[in-house]
Amino acid sequence: MPLIKHGAEIDDIWAYVPDEADLSPGGCITVSLARFRSEREILLARNTDIGVRLDPEDDPHELEEFLDRLQLIEISFPKYTDGRGYSQAQLLRRRFNYAGELRAVGHVLRDQIFYMNRSGFDAYETARADLHEVVEALNEYTEVYQPAAAGQVPVYRKRHKG
Repeated sequence: MPLIKHGAEIDDIWAYVPDEADLSPGGCITVSLARFRSEREILLARNTDIGVRLDPEDDPHELEEFLDRLQLIEISFPKYTDGRGYSQAQLLRRRFNYAGELRAVGHVLRDQIFYMNRSGFDAYETARADLHEVVEALNEYTEVYQPAAAGQVPVYRKRHKG
């Protein structure tokens, strides 16, 4: 699947390690929140980059004290109708000020990209949209109505400024 970040297709240097698989001795890896909870000390002691994958039912609050040690958080979208990932992203960016990479993985559609970006995502792993479609989606709207993690000034604030 292509990985798109900052308007370009990039090589994915990260590998997701399922719970039942052994950890590799090196490299950039992501693990489930459950595995991170159970093996946290081992994972954080590694001399490699660590990331966590959140499923829709996972609580981002559990990562709050470790956010400065995580270079990547993947948020899984198992189906396009499940919007909990948007809320997880907003919490991580707006409330917890997470500054690392926030990646949408799973069932990521072109029509969701703009809203994912507004929620704080900066990378998208998708088999459903190519680079041109993602860039097009990110530039689809020039004005927004609600404040969001993306930081764009809403129209009502622009209107009442002058």
